[in-house]
Amino acid sequence: VQLQASGGGLVQAGGSLTLSCAASERALSSYTMAWFRQTPGKEREFVGAISWSDGSTSSANSVKGRFTISRENAKNTVFLQMNSLRPEDTAVYYCAARRGRYAYTSKDYYTYWGQGTLVTVSS
Repeated sequence: VQLQASGGGLVQAGGSLTLSCAASERALSSYTMAWFRQTPGKEREFVGAISWSDGSTSSANSVKGRFTISRENAKNTVFLQMNSLRPEDTAVYYCAARRGRYAYTSKDYYTYWGQGTLVTVSS
């Protein structure tokens, strides 16, 4: 599975941004798609995930109520809608995929990765 992330950019604190992750694979029903983020010198951090089969989602406590994950089956695309952005949300955001329906929060369980897209939130 090849993943192509896009949508990053510069936004002011309190603003919104939507990231997209397009998958090359059409048969995604057995996959879990996730978003991670990383800042220099830190571990890649789980942001949220969605089960492609039933659309169930999970998210990190740090983004709950602000970030929403969704999918569009026809386009094999997962979205990360980010609202009420904060400077601490600044990071490179990666989409990832794993075969299986469990949304692990550790990056080690994910096999496929997109190239990352930079989100910068100014104060």
